[in-house]
Amino acid sequence: MIPRVAMRRRSAEVAPTEPMEKGNGKNQTNRICVLVALSLFFWALLLYFHFVVLGSSSIDKQIQLQPSYAQSQPSSVSLRVDKFPIEPHAAPSKPPKEPLVTIDKPVLPPAPVANSTSTFIKPPRVVESVQKQEFSFIRALKTVDNKSDPCGGKYIYVHDLPSKFNEDMLRDCKKLSLWTNMCKFTTNAGLGPPLENVEGVFSDEGWYATNQFAVDVIFSNRMKQYKCLTNDSSLAAAIFVPFYAGFDIARYLWGYNISRRDAASLELVDWLMKRPEWEIMRGKDHFLVAGRITWDFRRLSEEETDWGNKLLFLPAAKNMSMLVVESSPWNANDFGIPYPTYFHPAKDAEVFEWQDRMRNLERKWLFSFAGAPRPDNPKSIRGQIIDQCRNSNVGKLLECDFGESKCHAPSSIMQMFQSSLFCLQPQGDSYTRRSAFDSMLAGCIPVFFHPGSAYTQYTWHLPKNYTTYSVFIPEDDVRKRNISIEERLLQIPAEQVKIMRENVINLIPRLIYADPRSELETQKDAFDVSVQAVIDKVTRLRKNMIEGRTEYDYFVEENSWKYALLEEGQREAGGHVWDPFFSKPKPGEDGSSDGNGATAISADAAKNSWKSEQRDKTQ
Repeated sequence: MIPRVAMRRRSAEVAPTEPMEKGNGKNQTNRICVLVALSLFFWALLLYFHFVVLGSSSIDKQIQLQPSYAQSQPSSVSLRVDKFPIEPHAAPSKPPKEPLVTIDKPVLPPAPVANSTSTFIKPPRVVESVQKQEFSFIRALKTVDNKSDPCGGKYIYVHDLPSKFNEDMLRDCKKLSLWTNMCKFTTNAGLGPPLENVEGVFSDEGWYATNQFAVDVIFSNRMKQYKCLTNDSSLAAAIFVPFYAGFDIARYLWGYNISRRDAASLELVDWLMKRPEWEIMRGKDHFLVAGRITWDFRRLSEEETDWGNKLLFLPAAKNMSMLVVESSPWNANDFGIPYPTYFHPAKDAEVFEWQDRMRNLERKWLFSFAGAPRPDNPKSIRGQIIDQCRNSNVGKLLECDFGESKCHAPSSIMQMFQSSLFCLQPQGDSYTRRSAFDSMLAGCIPVFFHPGSAYTQYTWHLPKNYTTYSVFIPEDDVRKRNISIEERLLQIPAEQVKIMRENVINLIPRLIYADPRSELETQKDAFDVSVQAVIDKVTRLRKNMIEGRTEYDYFVEENSWKYALLEEGQREAGGHVWDPFFSKPKPGEDGSSDGNGATAISADAAKNSWKSEQRDKTQ
């Protein structure tokens, strides 16, 4: 019995050996599968690094071999610049190679691999170059980093326009005005004939009978003396277009159809848009000057009876900056610059001498006004101002109506301003008038009645805090409330008047245009201030483009006048105390029926300005 039990136990122990042998077969199969998988993974990694990692390295090398955009662009050499040799610090004719900054065409980084490691294998240097290559003005921005170059960040490129856009107009100067022979006013680089100092009102040097609409040629001639001109447009902080826009429209405002009035403007933008310089920013780095008010260039329709041309409404022109003696508060492509005065100093000493003289003058009149009434304009307050001057013992009036020649004599006007503490500057036929700058040149504190006469116009040249140099009396205070101007001015303490007058005198250099045939040593004139403002504007735009941002939030062009008044850091223009002064009339109000009432009224103002010029010259 015992052996039988033992045999059963041994039999039970041996029985499981068959299943164990089957299990060993499956384990061998799994080992083979693992080895195959590891082999395939190894080959996959090998192929991956060969085609992706090494491939991206070859792209890197291709990018470095690409020619730079600045070198591939054809150079437009300005003959105008060649007349005035470039200083030694000007740019070389062939710019140095700068790979990874400007290239001809975008080179994309390798497509990301569909796994979690794809972001780690993108070469960061290639990504950076793709971001920068989109902006061909990078080289111009980088010039400011060269501390040894006094022109870094200040270079101006001047287009060499066909002569029909500028010099030919001067050769045919008799046709520049219907009533005025402009030939004498285009002499002396646009300053006009010298003024004799018979009455001792002027200083002995630097005074000319300058026409108030001569800024076109004065500015262009000043540009020829600019120290930082360049023939290499890739270095330019801004690009100047020497088109005499004011002279052009002056020839055809009366008696010509709209096709003739628009012809030169259309030809100009067609010429510009074909230039390689235009493509860089689509004209947003271009600027030009017109010595007339903006309304001469803003014709609203294609009706023959409508006023002016449509230069500032052309799509290309909307990208450019146009400097005019009066800008539109509702448009973003024009900027106010000072009317020319009679004083054009050739050196700093002439400026300092004049300022000292204005400080020491005895001023016997509390206030004065030079001008004529506007009986056809029911909103004008000139009639009331004239009445107050006549009825005051401390007010001086120089009437410009009924052929009074003294009003048109520079010596008579300047003598009155030099004898006055305050000079009244109501609106003319439009918002602005040259008289405001003549009065400040005489050290007379200006009194404005509309913010559009100075505060929203000349934001580049005048302080934002207008109370430091002027007095503001709202038109309605005179028109509806009949306030006494004399009493209002007498309320200002004598010490404050002295400070304000000193501030006005200190502003003189930046409100005048120096003699284009020379240059001031240390003082910045109206030209210098304007050019720097344009450069700053273009530089901000370029930096914003690189950073992918805008200068303002929710920009509204109809509120353009507000943005220059914002404090640093403000990005949105809200309600303003001056809103009532710039509210556009509703359709049908004030003779307007097209929804552009304010612009239509301003066009009428431009037409009236020409009528006033006709009357003045006839008399």
